[in-house]
Amino acid sequence: MIIDSLHNATKYYSLHPNFKKAFDYVNQNDLSKLEEGSFEITEGLKIIVIAGEGTTRAESIKGFECHDKNIDIQISIKGPETFAWKPREKCTHPNGDYSDEKDVRFFHDAPDMFFQLEEKQFAILFPEDVHAAMIGEGLLKKIVFKVKI
Repeated sequence: MIIDSLHNATKYYSLHPNFKKAFDYVNQNDLSKLEEGSFEITEGLKIIVIAGEGTTRAESIKGFECHDKNIDIQISIKGPETFAWKPREKCTHPNGDYSDEKDVRFFHDAPDMFFQLEEKQFAILFPEDVHAAMIGEGLLKKIVFKVKI
């Protein structure tokens, strides 16, 4: 997992060819005006814009998840937004089977930690990062890039 601000995004371009494309998209668009929904930017790079009321920690960790085929780049547009996190290697209580169609596996495990993203900060979550998001009060807005591995 990587946590940083958009100001430092160029440091991570070399980690995956689509990271630069994702952050270029951020720099070329007014994030506050993005409409909710999802669409493909280019092959292997999808964006999802989410807006909604923040949830409690207990409610959010019901969706404690990880992915096998994608890396998430989650960027806070309106926050702050709190995340739950635990390394996948320490998760021992799966919540159902892996969904290949949705690329998601859920867990019942308790998080090891919580962290917060302020506006214009991001988290890069790899397949080994089990996470839950949208924890907070009031309206939260974010974008999630799904970067195909």
